[in-house]
Amino acid sequence: MQNPARLPSLEALATFEIAARHLSFTRAADERFVTQSAVSRQIRALEDDLGVSLFLRGHRSLALTDEGLMLQTACQQGLQRIRDGVARIRAQAGRRQVVVTTTPGLASLWLIPRLSGFTRRHPGVDVRLDAVFARRDLDADGIDIAIRYGDARTSTGRKLLDEEVMPVCSPACASLAGRPLREPRDLARHTLIRLDERQGGGPLQDWQPWLVAMGVPELEPAAMLTFSNYDDVIRAALHGQGVAMGRRPLVDSLLAEGLLVMPLRAELASSRAFFVIVAPASAGRPEVQAFEQWLTSGAPER
Repeated sequence: MQNPARLPSLEALATFEIAARHLSFTRAADERFVTQSAVSRQIRALEDDLGVSLFLRGHRSLALTDEGLMLQTACQQGLQRIRDGVARIRAQAGRRQVVVTTTPGLASLWLIPRLSGFTRRHPGVDVRLDAVFARRDLDADGIDIAIRYGDARTSTGRKLLDEEVMPVCSPACASLAGRPLREPRDLARHTLIRLDERQGGGPLQDWQPWLVAMGVPELEPAAMLTFSNYDDVIRAALHGQGVAMGRRPLVDSLLAEGLLVMPLRAELASSRAFFVIVAPASAGRPEVQAFEQWLTSGAPER
């Protein structure tokens, strides 16, 4: 009895993927630099091997059967992963590279300003940064290291950064005439800048834990500005557009430079943190180990 998981030849699968993509044996032959009859023979041999028809053959048209559609999806995904793996191997043969994924806010406010510290220490290692909200599949997407933001009690990985939250604004905003910021309830006279975290919470979801801790859970601001990216929240605060919920250590350098201030000096320990996860397939590579060590030692800039 044949093993149902036995693979047909890679050449036949590659030919099928091209024919399925174009719905044409002629165009598949052109792309493979073979004759149309050679493509037809490969497809027929593949169908005989699998015991199913992959194409519905009309007089001058082709269509995929249900089995053909299933195999097309599998071939597209599998061949793309092979291409990605080959590209990574070839890239590593020339230059070593570390692929890192994290949130746009951490990337722009914390990681990018520090990256020169790593490249100075490791001039032969390239870094590719993938700053997205989506959680990448480390193996499928060719990611070496993920820096993820999540609940400090349940997230996996090695903790990189704890988080504290507090209101921040520009020095000019903090000293607006007639609108002093001396205590939390004074925020009702200001525009609050919020992050749309798309988790079904209320209009001040990212502010709510701090407002509750400060005893003003029902605070109604004069106005609200909402952004989908945290770096845009902070950019708006830098331009004096209102008061934002600062997240340390992401805003530490801006506070140190005096570009932002903490008008209320009221910090709250967050229940969230950033964690480092290394892809198992990448863990043995020296350049990945070097980047992880640099990260977990505080990502020194020098």
